[in-house]
Amino acid sequence: MILPLNPELRSRPPGVRVKPRGRHGPTRLVLGDPVGYPHPAEIRKPRVAQGHISTRFSGPAPPAADSPTVVGSYGMARVDLINVCKTLKDRERGAFASPFVPPMRDLVSMPMGGGQGSAFSIQNLSLTIPDGKTMVILGPSGCGKTTLLKIIAGLIQPDSGDVRYDGVDVKHVRPGDRRIGMVFQNYALYPHLISRANVLSYFLFRKKTPEMTAMAQAKYQRTSELMGVELAYLLDRKPTTLSGGEKQRVALGRCITRDPALFLLDEPFSNLDQALREKYRVNLKILLRQFDITTVYVTHDHYEALILADLLAIMDRGSIEQVGTYDEIYTRPKNVFVAGFLNRHVGTPPLSLLDAQCMAHPQRPGNVHVGVRPEDVAVSRREGQDAIRGTVAGKVSLPMINATIFRIHVAEHEVYAEAADEEDLRAGDHVWLTFKQYHLFDKESGLRLRSFPETSTARVGP
Repeated sequence: MILPLNPELRSRPPGVRVKPRGRHGPTRLVLGDPVGYPHPAEIRKPRVAQGHISTRFSGPAPPAADSPTVVGSYGMARVDLINVCKTLKDRERGAFASPFVPPMRDLVSMPMGGGQGSAFSIQNLSLTIPDGKTMVILGPSGCGKTTLLKIIAGLIQPDSGDVRYDGVDVKHVRPGDRRIGMVFQNYALYPHLISRANVLSYFLFRKKTPEMTAMAQAKYQRTSELMGVELAYLLDRKPTTLSGGEKQRVALGRCITRDPALFLLDEPFSNLDQALREKYRVNLKILLRQFDITTVYVTHDHYEALILADLLAIMDRGSIEQVGTYDEIYTRPKNVFVAGFLNRHVGTPPLSLLDAQCMAHPQRPGNVHVGVRPEDVAVSRREGQDAIRGTVAGKVSLPMINATIFRIHVAEHEVYAEAADEEDLRAGDHVWLTFKQYHLFDKESGLRLRSFPETSTARVGP
């Protein structure tokens, strides 16, 4: 893969060497291909050779057109990850960068130590993505979301464990044969091809026959109909002339044209402004409902997860902490991390923790924390049954939800309470707090022990 040298790449990442300026053009960066799969950069005129189209790659030739695929021509894919383990050293992260993007510091797959030569690992991870469902993998930067997505795609091979599509182990199946459609965070479009060719790029790697040409035309027509005028007017333009939102549309169109059994999306809206993100989230949700296709979506955006997810998987430090619907996880978190990470309202603290001994009538004495969400704290000037005394330390108005967040001192702890804007409380006022719902967490392990009140719909654990 050959990229022009630009000022942003003057400090070369590992695995990249500089080819000196010559009579054929400017200085270029030449990327190796330690993964072992082709990373197309410059597509010359294709020529037919031994049953498949051969193009100019730094790696092996693409798979033959008649090579077997794992998922059938019809139907969806159930994906199972069973006891998957993978360790990546700091210098190896660049080897698994997206196509057309030079190896850079992958903030989504950073090692926990953060130092040179430190390692990031996924250990004994098991996860099931059901047929036709959209599973959103949600977690903080550096927890391994993108690494997990690339393991599913086959761009990274696990050290141990199985990845199965519809019960079939795909360890020895190349990514091109897995019938996946992937949208990268940086879109990975062919910069020298017009958008129409990018959308149909899947067929550049197949032997040209009348049947293949007819199939390409049919899928192009279907994609155009699904995405409408928002894609049509971009098709004769090159990616270098497109905005971030327009590139995202082309990348999604390319993904749809492949007619995949599995969608893999790596934060495709992170480079868009807020207005475009809101619009494309809704459009993507409509498209996913139309396809009813198995989808894995990686993000750290809570609001995005709430809109798109049929199932949510909370990830932290290379492990899946909890799987369930948004409401199940929000109301019955498995541990303190999940409870503190999942936040329904942007700008509000997700959870307050205080010692159980601060409760008026501790439900469980011992080494436990009480966790309560701001919307479950009722504030009053009058003492009530089982109420806790506190002092208002400050407040923040949130006009987007027509509420105010109060910061209240209870002993040495801080409790956040959400109340209506008409509450006339000032710093220094003494108040009484009652909890509508709260959780008990073990101080040492952080696991949720119990919730009050309990409900029959509780679901804890992955």
